Amino acid sequence: MRIVDIIDEKKKGLELTKDEINYFITSLVNGSMPDYQASAWLMAVWFKGMTEDETAYLTEAMLNSGERIDFGYLAKQIVDKHSTGGVGDKVTITLIPLLAAAGIPIAKLSGKGLGHTGGTIDKLESIPGFNCNLTIEKLKEQVEKIGVAIGQQTGNLTPADGKLYALRDVTATVDSLPLICSSVVSKKIAAGADNIVLDVKYGSGAFMKTPEKAVELARLMVKTGQKLNKQITAVVTSMEEPLGRAVGNSLEIIESVEFLKGNIVTGDIAELTYDFAVIALMLTGKFLDENTARSYLQELIHSGQALDKFKELIAAQGGNADVTEDYSLFEQAKYKIEVPSKKSGYVSKIDAYNIAYGCKLLGAGREKKTDSIDYSVGVFLNKKTGEKVIEGDILYTIYANSEDKAELCKKYCDDAFEFSFEQPEAIKPIYEVIKA
Repeated sequence: MRIVDIIDEKKKGLELTKDEINYFITSLVNGSMPDYQASAWLMAVWFKGMTEDETAYLTEAMLNSGERIDFGYLAKQIVDKHSTGGVGDKVTITLIPLLAAAGIPIAKLSGKGLGHTGGTIDKLESIPGFNCNLTIEKLKEQVEKIGVAIGQQTGNLTPADGKLYALRDVTATVDSLPLICSSVVSKKIAAGADNIVLDVKYGSGAFMKTPEKAVELARLMVKTGQKLNKQITAVVTSMEEPLGRAVGNSLEIIESVEFLKGNIVTGDIAELTYDFAVIALMLTGKFLDENTARSYLQELIHSGQALDKFKELIAAQGGNADVTEDYSLFEQAKYKIEVPSKKSGYVSKIDAYNIAYGCKLLGAGREKKTDSIDYSVGVFLNKKTGEKVIEGDILYTIYANSEDKAELCKKYCDDAFEFSFEQPEAIKPIYEVIKA
């Protein structure tokens, strides 16, 4: 078997066998295949696609390229939720302590942000002392002890994905549906949970620009899970505008804490957090009725149990849980710039990509995984879509450590806002739920 023949077959649009895909992944991981051949194959896949069977074979080969976490008896209770990436997407941070407070074990492996999308690990590491570098043994031990742990993706899990993703990032093949599917699903199965919930984003701030394309990806993920005997629920959600009001690492933690304190009861963050939590409760059989489950979850917020679980998580991973009561303990930006609206009317659109790119210019994001980021900077949206604005009202606030960077950010944020004379219809956060 030769790699060049596998490349040639895919270039011609032929269907690869399981043995051929296994050979390709084995050669990638052991280093016998040069990067230029792997890159050629990726581009062939981008142009010719893969069948559902090929995608499942690739996912399984990537899954078997490294370690798998075995939670034993806990696996059937554990829920793992993953987002395909967004702007201001802090739902993982609001959801994890809520589910843990509900008695659902949570073992979450996340990544750092890259490009314009934010990473859950970066947000949590803005908490002074918080350590996401957990060994697999420590992750399992913490889940058994307090019911929740969140760590950084380890190189021992699906190493083939790490190698392929590095090449996809520099060969313009990131947005291939079978490659996205195999990357996400292999990592989620390797992480050991039996109940997997995937948040598949669409819109200006996501990889998938249309809901139709996101649905196509979601269905592929669910079918791939079925072929590998895993139950996956995919929820297609909007990323046309940032989720919540805060975009930026410590700012998003603060907004998450405000939700856990019961101070945010409406809006997209509250709606999506409760929707995902209800799905998890029903997946694990804890509730059979959505309304009863939602009422139970709301009580966990109002009683303070969800916030207490978040504090417990922070302390268990070396962080200073006092930040939940004293936000000044976070790194503070040097400049706080309130930007007034030049128009009156209703906000009709806030482009997620422009807001995200403005935040990246401030230093909140990175181009390469080795880049450092500034935890203190970001943008707070004082007005969201559907809200009335009078000229002179504060539209958004920039938190920056450089006036020059703040001015660059302002240009992108100004371009992100659109206005109308009539109040627009609210965007529904969830477009479609796809189950096995």
